Amino acid sequence: MAFKIYTKTGDKGQTGLFGGERLPKDDTRIEAYGTVDELNSYLGLIADKSATLNVDHRLREVQAVLFDIGSHLASQPSKVDQLPVLDEALVKRLEALIDTMDMELEPLKTFILPGGHELVSHCHVARTICRRAERRVISLGRQSEIHSIIVPFLNRLSDYLFTLARYFSLRLEVMEISWTPGKHQL
Repeated sequence: MAFKIYTKTGDKGQTGLFGGERLPKDDTRIEAYGTVDELNSYLGLIADKSATLNVDHRLREVQAVLFDIGSHLASQPSKVDQLPVLDEALVKRLEALIDTMDMELEPLKTFILPGGHELVSHCHVARTICRRAERRVISLGRQSEIHSIIVPFLNRLSDYLFTLARYFSLRLEVMEISWTPGKHQL
């Protein structure tokens, strides 16, 4: 018999954690790992659209880490020893990627508006999803213990996505859109 994608176990508004506990689908824990999953899906789109710019392999690595993070968030605390290892090196690797891209970029002199190219805009959308995921995980952390590396990783990932947007602007030869405060004529 083939595995079926539908189980019908969530039809009454609950879902299961790794370990068996069932929670309402709008529980803080579900919101946290659901938003990480949303971010992961969006990064898949960016990786697909950026394949010719030679960063898609990095994005696939980030996606794999987000799956590991999601497994931690979707598990009962008693199951942590059965989960993928998360360590400080993940944050350090993101910082190294940011620093490598940043060496090619002009220093920021002003805030920039999201946009200028579809791929750049996608990075900014992903950055805002990442910030929301970070907020959801912080909310969960006030209720339950979470792995200590998850918030720093998400925080650095949003920095990475901002830098990636700027890097794409450079590589695609599109101008960054500077924000000029108070100079609006709608």
